[in-house]
Amino acid sequence: MSDILNKTIVLVLNRNWQAINIRTPADAFCQMATNAATALDIEGESHIRPVAWEEWITLPVREGDHAVHTTRGAIRVPTVIVAVNFAKVPKKRPKLNAKNIRDRDGNRCQYTGWLLHPTEGNLDHVVPRSRGGADTWENLVWAARDVNQRKADRLPHEAGLKLLSVPRAPKEMPVSAMIRNAHGVAEWKLFLTE
Repeated sequence: MSDILNKTIVLVLNRNWQAINIRTPADAFCQMATNAATALDIEGESHIRPVAWEEWITLPVREGDHAVHTTRGAIRVPTVIVAVNFAKVPKKRPKLNAKNIRDRDGNRCQYTGWLLHPTEGNLDHVVPRSRGGADTWENLVWAARDVNQRKADRLPHEAGLKLLSVPRAPKEMPVSAMIRNAHGVAEWKLFLTE
């Protein structure tokens, strides 16, 4: 059961109740014990109540709740906490990976404009790695596999190709837009738009 302490199953909200992070119960307990956060006692949409650490450790463990067993007894693991001194919503850029490059480029080959099925395309380094091209948003595009093979380790103009648009990094987004409820925690649905 101590395994539960290290799972990322606690949603963190800022003081305006906007999702900003995911933490482990161990982190959540530390924040609560130092009064940096309060837990939310949630029973459906109509009963959401902020609870400080001193009261939280006295709450009963309900059926379906995770709990940590201590010498004082079982302590309920919160599913949502509020960082009481934090008001901002941090921004973050999506991860640089093939799926996000494909999404940015609209599943279209950036040399031909063809709409591609995910298996028909792959990543192309505009400036090939063999020539010092980096793995960056500005140097990666989605390309049809046969076009990419034909281009090989040449620059687009050397292969008789032209980019349809200049590849750019996507804008930073609020982190709340990137938080996913991977563990299917019911209470998170009140605070996340998925």
